[in-house]
Amino acid sequence: MALQEIDVRSTTAADPEAVWQLLGDSSTWPQWTAIETYEPEQPGGSDGIGEIRRFRTGRYLVREEIVERDPNRRLTYSLLSGLALRDYRAEIDLTPAATGTEIRWHTTFRPKVPGSGWIYRRELDKRTRAFVDGLARAAAQG
Repeated sequence: MALQEIDVRSTTAADPEAVWQLLGDSSTWPQWTAIETYEPEQPGGSDGIGEIRRFRTGRYLVREEIVERDPNRRLTYSLLSGLALRDYRAEIDLTPAATGTEIRWHTTFRPKVPGSGWIYRRELDKRTRAFVDGLARAAAQG
């Protein structure tokens, strides 16, 4: 099935370190997203890689694994379960900008059910935009 892609960008007045304080700490995600609860399932190593986390939003419980962490620059996670998707990977890049930090949230995935890719792409694009806006706003507010 065709690879689906979402690419959302925004700029915040906060510096990359302030953005990273929120992005790099999974427990803060319910504060700046529509996610209702966060539960750690498995801690990551000393570098944070390997952390498995559970997020609940409404009736959805997703499990994700942190696969890359470059403090103040990049966080990458993959979906383990919770949505009818395969090969789900999200890369969130933080780049210093003249007015703060550019946030880029880039996600790719394949639907498990033929013909459902556009539905997931539409919904996940909307949610990703809300995540990026929430992160930018929360980081700027300190």
